[in-house]
Amino acid sequence: MANSHVAVLAFPFGSHGQAILAVTHRLATASPSTVFSFFNTSQSNFSLFSSDRPANIRVHDVSDGVPEGYVLSRNPQEAVELFLEAAPKIFRRELAVAETEVSRKVTCMLTDAFIWFAADMAAEMKVSWVAFWTSGQNSLTAHLYTDLIRETIGVKEVDGRMEETLGFISGMEKIRVKDIPGGVVFGNLDSVFSTTLHQMGLALPRATAVYMNSFEELDPTLTVNLRSKFKRYLSIGPLALLFSPSQRETPLHDPHACLAWMEKRSIDSVAYIAFGRVMTPPPGELVAIAQGLESSKVPFVWSLQEKNMVHLPKGFLDRTREQGMVVPWAPQVELLNHEAMGVFVSHGGWNSVLESVSAGVPMICRPIFGDHALNARSVEAVWEIGMTIIKESFTKDGFEESLDRVLVQDDGKKMKVNSKKLKELAQDAVSTEGSSFKNFKGLLDEVVKV
Repeated sequence: MANSHVAVLAFPFGSHGQAILAVTHRLATASPSTVFSFFNTSQSNFSLFSSDRPANIRVHDVSDGVPEGYVLSRNPQEAVELFLEAAPKIFRRELAVAETEVSRKVTCMLTDAFIWFAADMAAEMKVSWVAFWTSGQNSLTAHLYTDLIRETIGVKEVDGRMEETLGFISGMEKIRVKDIPGGVVFGNLDSVFSTTLHQMGLALPRATAVYMNSFEELDPTLTVNLRSKFKRYLSIGPLALLFSPSQRETPLHDPHACLAWMEKRSIDSVAYIAFGRVMTPPPGELVAIAQGLESSKVPFVWSLQEKNMVHLPKGFLDRTREQGMVVPWAPQVELLNHEAMGVFVSHGGWNSVLESVSAGVPMICRPIFGDHALNARSVEAVWEIGMTIIKESFTKDGFEESLDRVLVQDDGKKMKVNSKKLKELAQDAVSTEGSSFKNFKGLLDEVVKV
């Protein structure tokens, strides 16, 4: 609409900024007369805005909430907590500046779901609030039902009930208490981050719409459950398929020639190992991965940050030069979609899981924190497209056994069949008659209407 002005409030940690920008980019392209004011910390914006963007996205740097002269500890949650505590004041101030700059009042607030206080801000401004949950249906359900989980399991009794399942929540029958994110019923329930997620679960039903990077057919029961909780619930993913390589405007970035190397490998044979940019298993486990790869003789591409390469066993890179490659960065989506790809070894972050699902590739998950264990449990027990690493951490023998199970055993063949089925459902969802395609149109209507 001619006078629409959408305020986009990003959460500047992990892959959150990247995800909300990808959607904003698509919305801005679909509605060129709408102004999108994108609010994010300067550090996060710097990493996001290296390429071209539509002219109607205006970028605003906001404070990260760290007081001047303050030295952050090594605890990664500290930066998150300082930002969340300062964010309501910061965003309110910057919104007023943006309205003056473009001479348009904000008509919609499009925010990361973690920015739950946007519910109050939108109500004060008499505008709609559209919230983006960047993870899956499973973890959103856990946060929405936090009070019920606490009442049913009992915070004080939780240690003895870790193996019990959440059968009292529709769609969570195969999820165990120990799989749900810390801060829901165990861990530090009073930390700023736990409180934020709890408040978010209580606030989201007030949103005009809640949307996420998933597709309805991945978890039909949870889809029905979430629809009952929100005014409007829209699954618009997988984003990896919506922004597919075939629509790419820029040339493919593959500095280490991973895809050329893949061309020489046989179908379904390669293991791809990557744990995202934020978390990596401890050094001892990196050694176990290297030893397991070497003794298994499985061809591999391992995306490992340079600072972590010092932990690899002496001589490993030389001895495995023919077998595989260790690179500081790899074109993940294209690698997963290559016919030689056989298994994705990952932390189980939502983007990684969905990219694997979109490519029809089975997984070996090694959860680290947050929603990882929940996603890994869904991979193993709900969708049956992979497994969680034996004993929850890497050992040489355990990793070798896991590779053998997925790549060679009958079990792995079933995972492959199930993966292919989910891939087809994902492709159907983003096709012009599919649920995600229609839901994206619904999102566009919610965001740009005046």
